[in-house]
Amino acid sequence: MTKQVALVGGSGKLGTIIHQVIGELDGFDVARVLNSSSDLRELDGADLVVDASTPQVSVDVVRAAIERGINVLVGTSGWSAERIALMRPLVESAGTGAVFIPNFSLGSVLGSALAAAVAPFFASAEIIEAHRDTKVDSPSGTAVRTAELIAAARGEQGPVSAPHADQRARGQQVASVPVHSLRRPGVIARQDVILSGPGESLIITHDTVESAQAYAPGIRLAVPYAAEARGVVVGLENMIDIGIQARS
Repeated sequence: MTKQVALVGGSGKLGTIIHQVIGELDGFDVARVLNSSSDLRELDGADLVVDASTPQVSVDVVRAAIERGINVLVGTSGWSAERIALMRPLVESAGTGAVFIPNFSLGSVLGSALAAAVAPFFASAEIIEAHRDTKVDSPSGTAVRTAELIAAARGEQGPVSAPHADQRARGQQVASVPVHSLRRPGVIARQDVILSGPGESLIITHDTVESAQAYAPGIRLAVPYAAEARGVVVGLENMIDIGIQARS
């Protein structure tokens, strides 16, 4: 039986891509498209809610889905580990699934995984991320997730070295990792993770040059996965085998 999807934020850049991809998936149909000001009672009767709204609206969308016993796939940026932790008891109590995807790009997920894998070998790690000037939040969800993965991978080694972190120009610290956000026209998405040790640096770069082609494969993986998920799941790495332990 075809699963009915309620897509929130379907007219935005990411939402438009998600709508197109779901339309090509067997067994799924976008039954209704909501915008950021829609009445969330329109979620009633859906089999899956896909959220591509704004950081300000996303919390209400996720709560509304959980309260209705509907699984939710969240592609909206701005969900840190702390914010997701607040949703975990609600999801577990409802017996539903909430899947948070900071970035649908397979290359981005691989880049973050590589950064986490090598982080224990370097004392210093910083992230520079760039997005188009219309992106309303910073740092990006991808940068936040990457920083959290780096911190988790370091374990007993503790926080990365980040001298002069009290200075505003040193960026925002996320899980001890300084993150620097650029917002400028002509950019889709780019992230550089710079890891440094005595006498050397390793730079892991992911550059999105065409969002529709970059995000579509990840969306195809995430939608069926989210429809059957239970509990809270964070990151596309849970749907592909890249040789690292996913941490939600």
